[in-house]
Amino acid sequence: MTAVLHLSRRDARRIAVRAQLLASPRPTDLLAVVRHLGMVQADPTNAVAPSAELVAWSRLGSTYRLGDLTAAVEEGSLVELEGRLRPAEDLALHRAEMAAWPGPGKLRDWQEAQVDWVQANDDCRRDILARLYDDGPLPTRALPDGIVVPWHSTGWNNHRSVRMLLNLMVRRGEVAVAGRRGRDPLWDLAERVYPDDPVVPLDEAVRIRDERRLRSLGIVRATSKETPGAAAVVDGVPGSWRVDPALLDHSGPDHSFAGRTVLLSPLDQLVFDRKRVSELFEFDYQLEMYKPAAKRRWGYWAMPVLHGDRLVGKLDATADRDAGVLRVDAIHEDGAWTRTLRAAVDREVRELGGWLGLRVQDGAVPAR
Repeated sequence: MTAVLHLSRRDARRIAVRAQLLASPRPTDLLAVVRHLGMVQADPTNAVAPSAELVAWSRLGSTYRLGDLTAAVEEGSLVELEGRLRPAEDLALHRAEMAAWPGPGKLRDWQEAQVDWVQANDDCRRDILARLYDDGPLPTRALPDGIVVPWHSTGWNNHRSVRMLLNLMVRRGEVAVAGRRGRDPLWDLAERVYPDDPVVPLDEAVRIRDERRLRSLGIVRATSKETPGAAAVVDGVPGSWRVDPALLDHSGPDHSFAGRTVLLSPLDQLVFDRKRVSELFEFDYQLEMYKPAAKRRWGYWAMPVLHGDRLVGKLDATADRDAGVLRVDAIHEDGAWTRTLRAAVDREVRELGGWLGLRVQDGAVPAR
């Protein structure tokens, strides 16, 4: 019987930070970073910079140039799938799942409802495929809207029936995002966008994707006996965990850990799972862009601040491109910051402004 590892919170945090390529030294190659992370979320919110650009900058630093991710998509090295940029070669790990849509085995009620809804709008689906065959890539507004049965949800996606149909056609492997025009996706036939690589069988693909997810995150909750990695418990944290064995040699107190001070996208994988970040980092955080301004504690696009293996605060900033400034409205400190920590965060703020080609507004890093 394999022994269960006992980790401190600090050990677990360092594993997570190292796995996410946020320790020193920095990586140097964009495609290698995306391949290791597995995916980068392609949210277009541009309060400071699009999330994917911030994720790349936080790893690579100012050697990363704004737009390099877009260029990688245009040349086919990266592909957008369900709002995430992925290495093109990894699409082979998703094609079997697309072919098995809406899923193998007995379907759940919501899966059956999706099948029925797509079938009810099958003429519209066929019209979209025919239009893309002739004229793709095209934006959503240029596609035929022959929806017979509208999409009904809790309200968020009502009146967005064509978009919802396109999303399901992505999951069926029929259409794909071929690029973007500003914030708008450009749609084309999937066969023109995805590499024509051999499809990995579904069971094997799921196993490989789970292994790569563990490699990217370093430490994950054990959801079943099939969860890959070494079994572990974390002091003071409930539940069982799995750890990437390749990172264990660097986690203990007898091994060096060279951390950095980093400003993170609110959608960064290190902080995306709010429960995990609360348990391992003891960090209270929510993305507040969907809240009314009066109810925000930290700001519209408050960026978590990583210092070594701790999340220590949030940066509330906005890129005012018309004025040519990076406006910092507040820096929220979690706990007592030392003068050294404040100086390190100030340097990162100015690095961010320089990377964006913006001047940090005078007095924008306020007194605490």
